[in-house]
Amino acid sequence: MGIHSSDLRQYVIRPALHYLNLWSEAAEDLLLGTAAVETGMGYRLKQVKGPALGIYQMEPATHLDLWLHWLVPSPRRRGLREALLGLVSFHVREKLRLEGYSVLHEEMVVSLAYATAMARCFYLRVPWPLPKAGDIQAQACYWKHWWNSERGKGTVDGYVRAYQRLVRDA
Repeated sequence: MGIHSSDLRQYVIRPALHYLNLWSEAAEDLLLGTAAVETGMGYRLKQVKGPALGIYQMEPATHLDLWLHWLVPSPRRRGLREALLGLVSFHVREKLRLEGYSVLHEEMVVSLAYATAMARCFYLRVPWPLPKAGDIQAQACYWKHWWNSERGKGTVDGYVRAYQRLVRDA
């Protein structure tokens, strides 16, 4: 069993999203559902036969792409970049200075706040609005299309079941 959903919501997701000025109930719900379906709320922080990391199971290549092609090139996202770096531990910031953005993916394993912030950035990049808070079926479809992809092993039904078991019934 992973982290209790009310603890994840109250002590990690909500504060991280407020810190980034990106809070909404819909974002909270979608991130809880993503954590539920991807890792059982943090049961595993490294994908068993793959590269994905953290409570949301973001792949290092996706993480690097977010930095290099969405966060860094945009002058409008300077404040968001600075806020994200504020969530990074000192030793990783030092490595970042020397080695570049590719070292930041390590932080998704050790910092729930950073992993949450990066997952929210991933969904922020999506051109469609977030599904309404409480609409688990729509969230599941959104997650499947944008996070898991059509080729991914996850299913809409799997998301709904994970959400009901680990979030709604918890």
